Amino acid sequence: MKRRTYLKGAAGSAATFTLAGCLGGGGGGSETITIGSDIPYRPFEWETTDGELTGFDVDIAQAVFGDELGYEHEFQKTSFDGIIPSLNNGNFRVIMSAMTITEERAEKIDFSDPYFTAYQTIIVLKNGDISSKEDLKGKTVGVQKGTTGAGAADALKEEFGGDLTIQRYDQVNGAFDALINNQVVAVVNDNTVNAEFVNEREDDVKFLEGEGAASEAGKDAPPYLTLTVEEYGIGFRKDDDDLREEVNGALATIKDNGTYDEIYSKYFSG
Repeated sequence: MKRRTYLKGAAGSAATFTLAGCLGGGGGGSETITIGSDIPYRPFEWETTDGELTGFDVDIAQAVFGDELGYEHEFQKTSFDGIIPSLNNGNFRVIMSAMTITEERAEKIDFSDPYFTAYQTIIVLKNGDISSKEDLKGKTVGVQKGTTGAGAADALKEEFGGDLTIQRYDQVNGAFDALINNQVVAVVNDNTVNAEFVNEREDDVKFLEGEGAASEAGKDAPPYLTLTVEEYGIGFRKDDDDLREEVNGALATIKDNGTYDEIYSKYFSG
């Protein structure tokens, strides 16, 4: 059967671009796992021009929930800044939305083992006057609400003694649009998502360069400034230990058998 994934509307009913789920080969039975996700957030989850849901998280979900555990699964679109309360209110079973594991979030939900390493980064206009982190003092930057990018910008504001204005947008595309329209001088966000936008707008957008958190942590640092080093995890309600343990086992399996590397190379280089 061709792999496809449900995408539900926020109200829970299938939207016009919904695609049929696929049952994998594990022991999940007839239960459907509903996955809350902030869509679009390319390259992790987005819709193609044909209305099909795709992305790194989407393929990992298929490998874990479908192929390894045998569950049908569907994605439910939801805003990121309210995604944890929505999980705990029972609107969906798990979160897969390029979500960084943080102590604050771990007080409210449980996480799977990490499945992706990310960095907070800064992108700017090539023809602008921002060439270093210090040039951001007194300027306005854009972030997505509720993200660790917003948290990194808050930390930068504190480092600058409050001399930074932060505009917060419901989705990261709003911050990107503001950058292009000169409403902000920079966007602070995950490196892979920023990279997608830089690749699309390579004539006028670039990463802010410089050493940072990745090199300080002894990581194989990317060739641009990194504000943080982060790990993504799948989010669960505090009482969902059995499913979380199943997922951790499936994540370990796909890392061991090469499936994870195959998916990773599909979306990322290096």
